[in-house]
Amino acid sequence: MRMVVEIRPNYSTEWTAVKAVAAKLGIGAAETVRTWVRTVEVNAGQRPGVPSGEATEIKRLRAGVAELRRADEILKAASAFFAAELDRPSKRS
Repeated sequence: MRMVVEIRPNYSTEWTAVKAVAAKLGIGAAETVRTWVRTVEVNAGQRPGVPSGEATEIKRLRAGVAELRRADEILKAASAFFAAELDRPSKRS
């Protein structure tokens, strides 16, 4: 990010600066560098979006919610099964 910011005044567009930095770093895809720049800008609050730390936390929480929903479905099925067992007439003599 710093390299792009530093050399940006020497180029007509940010994209040409990003391509130059990618070439200097030996990165084949300038889009990779552009993505890094955007991520840093979002994390610094200079650009709208969800910061990396929050995105990671949201992903973790969503996985937890999915696991709880699966457990809830299993418990509902088990509850229905055992309720049906209790409703059956006993075969005891």
